[in-house]
Amino acid sequence: MIGRIAVVTDSASYLPEQVRHRFGVHVVALTVTVDGREYHEGVDLDADLFYPMLESATAVTTSQPSPGMILEAYRAAKAEGATSIVSIHIGAALSGTLQSARLAASMSPVPVTVIDSGQASFAEGLVVWEVIDALAQGVDAARAPDIAVAASARVGNTFVVKALDLMRSGGRLEQGAAAEAVPVLALSGGSVRVTGNADTVDRAVTLMVDTIREAATAARFGLRVGIGHGAAEPIARELRRHVCVMPGVDEVIDYVVGPSIGVHTGAGTAGAVYIDRVPYEV
Repeated sequence: MIGRIAVVTDSASYLPEQVRHRFGVHVVALTVTVDGREYHEGVDLDADLFYPMLESATAVTTSQPSPGMILEAYRAAKAEGATSIVSIHIGAALSGTLQSARLAASMSPVPVTVIDSGQASFAEGLVVWEVIDALAQGVDAARAPDIAVAASARVGNTFVVKALDLMRSGGRLEQGAAAEAVPVLALSGGSVRVTGNADTVDRAVTLMVDTIREAATAARFGLRVGIGHGAAEPIARELRRHVCVMPGVDEVIDYVVGPSIGVHTGAGTAGAVYIDRVPYEV
């Protein structure tokens, strides 16, 4: 907790373990169903188990936590001494988790502020982390929704999907492996746009590095950058090598794209999300 304020989020945020433990963040698992069998992300299904399963699965779906599951987290926070809760979740346009949280909040033993991060994956995690930082600096919890909205607007990203072909034959596309180069993408305002095309790992990394460098140059206070992948660790490793020495980057965090997001992106995702961190006045 942060004082007497508890923070709750969902497993799609991929918030780093050290942050979860330091601030006692409660994480509610999304459900991933593979060929009729239900799993809970981060409980009995992680990325290492999920991506091999995905290769042969015939039906894979995700679903939001039930209101009851989220209410359990609220009650646990109350039992730990929380007098209020800030509950930040995957964007309402992407999942029904927010609705479950609102229903749970109506039954919570302590007041809950439910917040739509407007994001998913570690972009959501960056928004949660920014709110945590603000609360830790003494900002009143009533400001958490505005802080989250502002943080969400500052989040940027660059990534590739279905890029396994880039890692074949020394990093070049195999003959006939793909009809055209793999696009480098960015998600903004709910729309995905192509920022370039790559036919080698080096080219994909260069395009992503250029995007991050532009953001780092424009940042007023320094970027917090998450480097992530879903079964494409070599691309993420090469991207990290460049970003770690980039001027304007204050912090680099590694994360893995887990099952709830991997269902939609598939294996072969790699990229970065980032935010210009700002100080908060109490």
